Amino acid sequence: MENVLRPVIVVGGSVLLTLAIGWATDRLLRKADGRDHDSPLWELLRRASVPYQLVLCAALLRGSYDQAKVLERHQTGIGRTLTLVLIGSAAWLVIRIAAAVVETTYSRYARMHRDAARVRRVRTQVELIMRVVSAIVIVVAIASMLLTFPAMRTAGASLLASAGIIAAIAGVAAQSTLSNMFAGLQIAFGDMVRIGDTVVVDGEWGTVEEITLTFLTVRTWDERRITMPVSYFTSKPFENWSRGTPQMTGTVFWHLDHSAPVEAMREKLRDILRESPAWDGRAYSLVITDSTPSTVQVRALMTAKDADDIWTVRVAVREQMITWLAQEHPYALPRVNTSEAVLPPQRLPSPDGAPLGKDHDFSRIGRS
Repeated sequence: MENVLRPVIVVGGSVLLTLAIGWATDRLLRKADGRDHDSPLWELLRRASVPYQLVLCAALLRGSYDQAKVLERHQTGIGRTLTLVLIGSAAWLVIRIAAAVVETTYSRYARMHRDAARVRRVRTQVELIMRVVSAIVIVVAIASMLLTFPAMRTAGASLLASAGIIAAIAGVAAQSTLSNMFAGLQIAFGDMVRIGDTVVVDGEWGTVEEITLTFLTVRTWDERRITMPVSYFTSKPFENWSRGTPQMTGTVFWHLDHSAPVEAMREKLRDILRESPAWDGRAYSLVITDSTPSTVQVRALMTAKDADDIWTVRVAVREQMITWLAQEHPYALPRVNTSEAVLPPQRLPSPDGAPLGKDHDFSRIGRS
């Protein structure tokens, strides 16, 4: 009877104690969250309840398993399995706690600062810091798991002796990966590009959606995703429309007939911009910038508070101006001349046989 009750008490007691401690901890975190609604820390810590209870249960079972007297022939294997579970769940818990602390710090910073560019920069740094922390914790956890095996401990001396050679080989083999990792850190703390920035890369306009230690994802206006190595942004030029102030100046071009009513177009541009909520009211203009034998190039200039609004203003001005010209001034639209060409006057001989000059009065020919 004792052989049956002992494992039930040990295992069941460990599980019940884990559930009780987890419930009490959750109640305390819920009360703390109720007192401090502005901080997301307590709610984020509550999401770590699964790894927290897993750590408690694995620790209790690992400490009390010897007293259970169950499967004694497999005691070593079961004990090592519980140790591996304990190490893995502890690493999971550390990552969750670190994420909660970092996210809380970022939330407070975002509430205190209204500068969107600075907030995006901090967000980028926070994302990369969390990836570095997670990578370090995972590597340490895997190393700790491997060291639980006696064969790995025995091979430790030889591994350390050959660490220099292995590091050199790995450095050569993973040169591009390491360069991308350092480039990712340079981007995060050098403030070159941030999550949410509007960029133009290889002729593609889009928004930076994700930055990791090795790659960067740009979401284009048509919802495509362009994934590029972060080293690209440290070695090649690119346009960052969100760098500095987000205000932008946009242009619209038309090719029109020489008779286009430029002054009336200026007044129409002013009316269009006044009705557009995306125009920030800073500046506008309309001038002729070029001419060809058949058309003139007219440029409209307008301003907006950011890249999205400047796009909205440009398409609205382009569409409404073309519609207005077609309805009110159709003669101003470019035309293709289809009339017969005017021939130059023919050179007729003079009465004395000499050729006539270009200034000769042909009206006198044939008069008596």
